[in-house]
Amino acid sequence: MVKKNSRNIAPKTNPAAKKAARTRTSSPQIEARLAKLGLHQDMDFVVHIPLRYEDETRITPIRDLQPGRSVLVQGTVLGHSVQYRPRRQLVAKLQDDSGSLTLRWLHFYPSQLNALKKGATLRLKGEVRQGFYGLEMVHPNIRSANRPLADTLTPVYPTTSGLSQAQLNTIILDALKRVDLGDTLPETIQKKYSLWPFERAIRFLHHPDKDVSIEALLDKTHPAWRRVQFDELLAQQLALAQARARRLALGAIAMPLTVGALQTQLVAQLPFELTAAQQRVVEEIIVDLNQTHPMHRLVQGDVGSGKTIVAALVAAHVIGNGYQVALMAPTEILAEQHYEKIDHWLAPLGVNVQFLVGSQKAAQRREIMPQLADGRAQFVIGTQALIQDQVKFKNLALVLLDEQHRFGVEQRLALSKKGLQTDPQGHELWPHQLTLSATPIPRSLAMTYYADLDLSVIDELPPGRQPVQTKLVAEQRRAQVVAGIHREVAQGRQVYWVCPLIEESEALQLKTAEETYERLQEQLPECTIGLLHGRIEREEKQRLMDAFRTGHIQVLVATTVIEVGVDVPNASLMVIEHAERFGLAQLHQLRGRVGRGSAQSFCILLYQGPLSETARERLRAMYETTDGFEIARRDLDIRGPGEFLGMKQSGQLLLRFAELNDQALLNAAKETAQWLLNEAPEIAEKHLDRWLSGREELMQS
Repeated sequence: MVKKNSRNIAPKTNPAAKKAARTRTSSPQIEARLAKLGLHQDMDFVVHIPLRYEDETRITPIRDLQPGRSVLVQGTVLGHSVQYRPRRQLVAKLQDDSGSLTLRWLHFYPSQLNALKKGATLRLKGEVRQGFYGLEMVHPNIRSANRPLADTLTPVYPTTSGLSQAQLNTIILDALKRVDLGDTLPETIQKKYSLWPFERAIRFLHHPDKDVSIEALLDKTHPAWRRVQFDELLAQQLALAQARARRLALGAIAMPLTVGALQTQLVAQLPFELTAAQQRVVEEIIVDLNQTHPMHRLVQGDVGSGKTIVAALVAAHVIGNGYQVALMAPTEILAEQHYEKIDHWLAPLGVNVQFLVGSQKAAQRREIMPQLADGRAQFVIGTQALIQDQVKFKNLALVLLDEQHRFGVEQRLALSKKGLQTDPQGHELWPHQLTLSATPIPRSLAMTYYADLDLSVIDELPPGRQPVQTKLVAEQRRAQVVAGIHREVAQGRQVYWVCPLIEESEALQLKTAEETYERLQEQLPECTIGLLHGRIEREEKQRLMDAFRTGHIQVLVATTVIEVGVDVPNASLMVIEHAERFGLAQLHQLRGRVGRGSAQSFCILLYQGPLSETARERLRAMYETTDGFEIARRDLDIRGPGEFLGMKQSGQLLLRFAELNDQALLNAAKETAQWLLNEAPEIAEKHLDRWLSGREELMQS
C-alpha cells in the first residue's frame, strides 16, 4: 500500500514547478556547447568550479622562470624573424632587466608580426618550457604593457571545443550576479564543522586572492574547497535518504518467509554444495522479500562466486509463491549464459523459463509475449528487449538487474514499472528489485553511493578453485606465448585469446582479432581455432560458444564480448593482447573466465611498451593480487569514483568535488543530513534544490 511520507522527510522537489534560470546567451551554438558541459541553469554555472588558476597579478622576471609554469612576463622585443627550418614559424626574442626569453609561434598572423616590432614593450602570458636554446614560450598571448594587472588569480574552467575561457567567465560572472548565494546551512552547523559561509567560499573559488597558496587550491585542501565538498556530500546523502524514505513508503507484495517446495527441490538437485556465503545471502534476500515495501538490494561478489545460483534460488522462492521473475542483462551473450544455466536448473522442476532479446525473430517474440501476459512464462531472461512497450506481465514481483551500471536510470525504472500492480484497495504494489554485480566495490564507496540499497556480499569462492596465476609478458616474447598455447591444448585444455579491436586501426596500432585469428591458424595448424566478436550474428555466436564449451574449438580468439558470463571450466589459459589498453576492472573480469575448473589456470597479460604510469599501475595490480575487492580499491584510486562506477553513462549521482577518502567530512555530512531531515526539513529541501535542482529523482531507480 501507499504510505504517507514520514514526518522527518521533506517533500521531494517538483522539477516542473521550478523556474529554470537559463543562461543569457544570444547564440544557440553557445547554448549547445554549454549543455555538453551540463550547464543549463544559473546554479550549474555557480558550481562550475575552475580546474586550475593562472597568476596574472604579478609579472615574473625572466631569470625566475621555471619550465611548466604559466606566467606573465614583460620586456622589450629585441627583434623577430620568420624561420623555415624545421618548419615555418615566427620566432622573437624578449628581454627584461634580468635576462632574455625566446618566443615561438607555429601559426601566426600579420597582427602578431606588427606587434613584435623591435623596441616594442610587451606583456606576454604563456607556459614556459625548455627549448633547444634555453627557456621559451610557444604561442604566448600578447598583452598590452599598459593593461592593469589582475587583482585576483585568473580561473581556468573546464570547457569544450568552441567555448572560450573568456565566454565562460562572462557567463559565470553574470550567473553569480543573479543567484541568491544565501546560506543553506545554519550557523550552528557551520561553526560545528569550521565551514566557511557558502557565498564566501564560492566567490573565493571563482576569483581567489592573489596571495593564496595555489597548491592548496589545486589539491582541494583550502577551506573554500572544504565547504563546497561538504555541501556536495550533504546533498548526496539527503537525496539518498529521501529516495530510501520514498521507497519505504511504497507498497509491495510480501512473500512468506517459509522456504517453498520449489526452492528446496532446486537445492536438492544441484550437483554442488552451496557455500556458506551463498546461503547467507539467499536468507538475507528472502527476509527482504517478506516486507510490504519493495526490496532494493545489491548482491556483489567476485567473478566465480556464484551470483547466478543465488539469483535462481531467490527466483524459485518468488515463483513458488505464484509470481513472475524477470532478469535483465546488458548483453545478449550474458543474458544467454544466464538463461542456459537457470533453465538447466529450473526447467526439470517444471518452471517455464523464457529468453527474450532484440535479435530474435519476430515469430519467436510473438510466441513468448502471450506467455508473459497470461503468466505461463514464470521466469524471463533477456536484454533491454524486456522493456519494449509490447512486453506485458501478469504478475511480475521480482526484477533482477545484472550489472546495473550498464543501464540508464530510465531503463532500470522501466522494467520495474512492468510489474506495477494495484491491490483490491487501490494501492500500488511495486516489484522487488535485486541487483547483481560482478564488480566488487570498496565498502566505503558502496556505503556512499548505494546508501539506498541494502548490501549483500558473497565473500567466498566455491571449494576446489585454485587462484589464477598471472604473468606479464612483453610483445617481443609472443612466440613463447604461442608455445604455451600448444602445451595447454596438448594436455586437453582450452584457451582464450582476447583482442581489443575487430578491424585494423592505424591510430592505435593494435593487433586485431581477425589478424590474430589468421596468424594463430598459421602458427597452430593442429589446433581448431574460432573467432568471436560483436558483429557476428547471434546464431553463429551460439554455434561458436557451443563448439567451445564441448571442446570442438580449442582456441577461441575473441573481443571483450566474453568479458562476463562465459563459463567453460575446461578453459585454463587466458591471453589478453595489448593488456595495457584495458581497464583494471575489465582485465579482472576477463581473467575470471578461466580458473572455473579444478585445473591450475593462467592469465597472460601481453603488453607493448612503453607503458604509461596508469598502465603500469593496472598491470602491477593484476600481477600482485587476484582479490577482486583489493583490485577494486586500486581501480578506484586510479580512475576516481565516476568512471569506476560507470555513472557518467548510467545517470547515477556523481561527486565532482568531494573525496571519498575524506571519511571525517563524509561522516559529518551524513550526521548533518539526518539532523536536517529530523529537525529542519525545509532547509534540507532548500539545500537539495540548490545542488540537484530536481535531479535527486535519479536516486529512486
